[in-house]
Amino acid sequence: MNDTNKLGRARKDKVFCLSTHKTMNEKNIHWLLEQGFFSEIDIHFAKLMTGLSGQEVSEMFLAAALVSHATSEGHICLNLSDFAGKPLSVGEMTLDSFFCPKLSGWLDTLKVSSVIGKPGEFKPLILDDCSRLYLYRYWDYENSLANALRARASAESKDIDLPLLKDGLTRLFPQTQEGPIDRQELAALVCVLKRFCVISGGPGTGKTSLTAKIIALILEQYKGREMRIFLAAPTGKAAARLQEAIRKSKETLPAEDHFKKGIPVEASTIHRLLGAIPNSPYFRHDSENPLPTDMVVVDEASMVDLALMSKLLQAIPSDGRVILLGDQNQLASVEAGAMLGDICDTGTAHGFSERFANRTCEITGNSVDTLPANGGRPGIQDCIVELQKSFRFGPNSGINAVGRAVNEGDGDLAIRLLKSGTYEDIRWKALPEATALPEKLRKTVIRGYKPYLEAGDPVEAFNLLEQFRLLCALRQGPYGVVALNHLVEKLLREEKLINPDSPWYQGRPVMITKNDYNLGLFNGDIGIILPDPPTSHHLRAFFLSTEGALRTFSPIRLPEHESVYAMTVHKSQGSEFDSVLLLLPDRPSPVLTRELFYTGITRARREVEIWGRKGVFLEGVSRRIERSSGLRDALWGC
Repeated sequence: MNDTNKLGRARKDKVFCLSTHKTMNEKNIHWLLEQGFFSEIDIHFAKLMTGLSGQEVSEMFLAAALVSHATSEGHICLNLSDFAGKPLSVGEMTLDSFFCPKLSGWLDTLKVSSVIGKPGEFKPLILDDCSRLYLYRYWDYENSLANALRARASAESKDIDLPLLKDGLTRLFPQTQEGPIDRQELAALVCVLKRFCVISGGPGTGKTSLTAKIIALILEQYKGREMRIFLAAPTGKAAARLQEAIRKSKETLPAEDHFKKGIPVEASTIHRLLGAIPNSPYFRHDSENPLPTDMVVVDEASMVDLALMSKLLQAIPSDGRVILLGDQNQLASVEAGAMLGDICDTGTAHGFSERFANRTCEITGNSVDTLPANGGRPGIQDCIVELQKSFRFGPNSGINAVGRAVNEGDGDLAIRLLKSGTYEDIRWKALPEATALPEKLRKTVIRGYKPYLEAGDPVEAFNLLEQFRLLCALRQGPYGVVALNHLVEKLLREEKLINPDSPWYQGRPVMITKNDYNLGLFNGDIGIILPDPPTSHHLRAFFLSTEGALRTFSPIRLPEHESVYAMTVHKSQGSEFDSVLLLLPDRPSPVLTRELFYTGITRARREVEIWGRKGVFLEGVSRRIERSSGLRDALWGC
């Protein structure tokens, strides 16, 4: 019997069955709160909804508390069918003696509530025909995004100059053999023919470098007319990487100079692009005041949450092109939703419609894989291209092999590869006991962080800081970020590499954890505390802008932040490091999923070492991130 079932049975006298109890009394509410099933805000919201509805019934209270909890866990909605008729299960806790109502009766009660409406109605909660219960704003975000994506997916670019397009494809993607089309060429073709495209692929598949070629092809179709193009990413670091990749690709692009000049080289965060309004969830650019743009390219799209993507699409004119770049197999956004995975219908094989395949063959002379489109009409499936060839990791890459095994859910294969000794770029070590961790980590930490701490100037320090990073799955616990940052600081102090006699000391790396629109510092931005000028004792916080320029701030002016010797895998998205140590916890956790392992492993450019326990690793690889939403159904008609 597991611990959660023990909890439920041990407390049987204090719980109740919702199928027989019609009221949720204060005693039961406080007991649920004490046991950690719901947060105070969940309980407060549930009380508010039952009070406003005039229905003092358990079914209403439970539904409201569950939907509040679901959104805090990253879900867009609450799928009532997942709970109906089953013991109450929230997070890792389950009560065998506490049963949720049967679905039909639960729905009947909720449908007559004055606070619950149908899709399209303006009520605090929305219940759709598939038994999904939403907070109104999340339903609105999802509905707006689905409508915008469907409209763009069904629209095709007009007045395409096919001879010019064929010439451009031949020049930019030289391919002589017949057979399946090169995936990069296919992605470029989709971007020209459609007004919406998702280019998905793992690290090193050339997503960002491909962008310059795509823009050049589209500029050629404009034939000298002005085209307004914006480049964006969810974080400053991701924007800087996109900017640098396009700048490098642009230099060697086989295109005429006046087309090269039209390719933008400046990227910004999505918040900056939309014009964030301080202390507000709104932006200056929206459907009423759209962006003055013909095309927007968004990199690291897997990091973008549903709300932000919905607001971005509403702010782009209906005839504007949208190109999303990302890895559908990475971790979902920290905020609610798994937007990129839903758009790509991750986990399901899709081909192109016969109509689109025929057109591709006509233009390029090469074939593409096909599957019947919904209703026989081209739709979202014709807008998604997955790049499969890695230019960074060769056939003998352990990072690539283990990452692929994890991504496919084959934990046993991943463990065999890690322990085989076949690969030099990826290794497995048994997780040491927490008490032994300081000495086990000492050499790795000193080797990883000593170079940047001895750097001669801020730019060199930033470059060297990217050589190594300690990644954790969790924030808390002996193997979590908080404990590891304190431990690394202690080890570096013992080696006399730092002198942390105050919160601000030379060499301290910090990561911003809360947006500050006035300072232009955003969640995930990384800085280093260094003397300014270098020979003085006057310390400043240095940050790199997306253009690579140094920005300095007084440390006391920084928004909320933390040391970043160690960081969570979630926070590492959009970053790459030469070497990575991925430290797993000593026991299973719902946070451990194949997406987390895949993301952590593929942050490394050259080598990665995993410290863990086999059972914990295997259980994590077997688990996928599942976030409830209706976006996938709205796009794919499943």
